Amino acid sequence: MEPVVEAGPDHTAVRTALWRALHLHADAPPHVIEDEVGLRLSGAGDDWRARPDMDVAATRRTRASIVARARFVEDLVLTEAARGVDQYVVLGAGLDTFAQRRAADAEAAGLRVFEADRAGAVEWKRERLAELAYGVPGWLRLVPVDFEGDWWGQLVAAGFDPGRPAVVASAGVTMYLTEDALAATLRRVARLAPGSTLVTTFLRPIEDVELDQREQLRVAERGARAAGTPFLSFYAPERIAELARAAGFRRTRHVPAEELTARWFADRADGLRPSRGEEILVAHT
Repeated sequence: MEPVVEAGPDHTAVRTALWRALHLHADAPPHVIEDEVGLRLSGAGDDWRARPDMDVAATRRTRASIVARARFVEDLVLTEAARGVDQYVVLGAGLDTFAQRRAADAEAAGLRVFEADRAGAVEWKRERLAELAYGVPGWLRLVPVDFEGDWWGQLVAAGFDPGRPAVVASAGVTMYLTEDALAATLRRVARLAPGSTLVTTFLRPIEDVELDQREQLRVAERGARAAGTPFLSFYAPERIAELARAAGFRRTRHVPAEELTARWFADRADGLRPSRGEEILVAHT
């Protein structure tokens, strides 16, 4: 019997896309990113802002973290592209919209973008891009993969060249992986050509999060468990950096919430700023 392929994006991918749109709708300018493409792709109805997980006040620091990590990754990709790194891999792409919003930048840089996700999510997204007239340009590869199987081989079969430098991004994924599974992924990416970069987010232990954000994280944890996608791993910055170095990366850098705040939120009058609940690790081969 053929395995059942679940169609459509994960609920977490939809929620993340809606938070990016909520930033544009609910927060004053300047906006860290401007992304309504994910909202259109999601197919959420006109009442999407009435969802309990779109509460403007309760989610303000979470959505600040979401848009900050998206901006950080995109800026890093284009910086690396300017020095000749022309491959960009998005692991667990979900409703990522870099290829639609930054198409001119990607084309000018000669980027090839590989969005890897489970088959049902990839085919659904391909159909939605066609329905909304975005299409899939030749430099964008939507790659159906089995993350529990030979996902690396599937990526290579789609045209990815592991012998050339690349940026590999994994945002909002590590909490769903065991430490062993994360270590295996780190070892795989660390074997890329010199000059490659991994950028990944990670959840800090709840006791490391700001007091006013701990209950929000507990709610997210309960929701993930109820949805059948429980959080499996939390990391102190030192621990995830240690795993990356053990995997073979030459250099690592922890990007704390304070750095993201200084870049994009320091002059805001409304006090909007990211939480340190989810932070970023950058690792170089």
